[in-house]
Amino acid sequence: MPKEEIEHIFIILFFIAMLVVGTMLFLFITFTNRKNKLIKAQLETKLSNQKRQYELQLNALRAQMNPHFVHNSLNAIQYYIQLNEVEKSEDYLAKFSKLMRQFFEYSRKQNISIEHEIKLLKNYLDIEKLRFEDKFDYKITIDKTLDLQDLFLPPMILQPIVENAINHGIFHKKDKGLLEINFENTQNNQFKIEIIDNGIGINESKKLSKEKNESYTEHSGFVLEERLALLKESSYWKIDFSIVDRLENENQSGTRVTLLVNLETNTANHDH
Repeated sequence: MPKEEIEHIFIILFFIAMLVVGTMLFLFITFTNRKNKLIKAQLETKLSNQKRQYELQLNALRAQMNPHFVHNSLNAIQYYIQLNEVEKSEDYLAKFSKLMRQFFEYSRKQNISIEHEIKLLKNYLDIEKLRFEDKFDYKITIDKTLDLQDLFLPPMILQPIVENAINHGIFHKKDKGLLEINFENTQNNQFKIEIIDNGIGINESKKLSKEKNESYTEHSGFVLEERLALLKESSYWKIDFSIVDRLENENQSGTRVTLLVNLETNTANHDH
């Protein structure tokens, strides 16, 4: 084969090789850029979700630490002191201080055990019973098959529901109220939490607020639902939430709130 023809073939092969290398380099850069953009978008979404989660946690904490509750609690302590009921006022103050510490401690955690959640709820309910001078009783029922130390909940989930049940349901009831909190193993990879009151019901409470030209405090419920939706979206938790007026299907006044907690996400995302 003549030398000129060999050189010509070599040049062609060189250009083909350069074209292949260039194409591969172009595809590599394009793929890398797209991958980086995708990673950046996912990171931005994650950061946005985390930021929103922190905002919702702060909103939930603000709802719990609302000025009305603090003001009323301190007034109740002062009331017992004025009555010279030193033992009762000291007991109230100790419970109130403990509750404030619990709120701040749990607000910084990703999750808390059911055991700790129940302790917080009992302390909160004991304070409210003192403040309302035993206007209501409460009952907490726990399924014996649930491991309270190894099952977890996001913090700031149940207490705002309990607060709404007392302040907007039982408070307006003429006779003595009852609040029930049930933790149940449903045996289908979930456990269920029900918060049931025999107050005036969510529909009557809305009417009452409207008549008084007050803004019905659905905000805490909205914050809760938005927070649960975000937790589900982030795959950290899967908790289904529902609230019904008991008069609609149980033929008695009150409100029933139900949370169904998925056990797979529960055990996968807890920390100690």
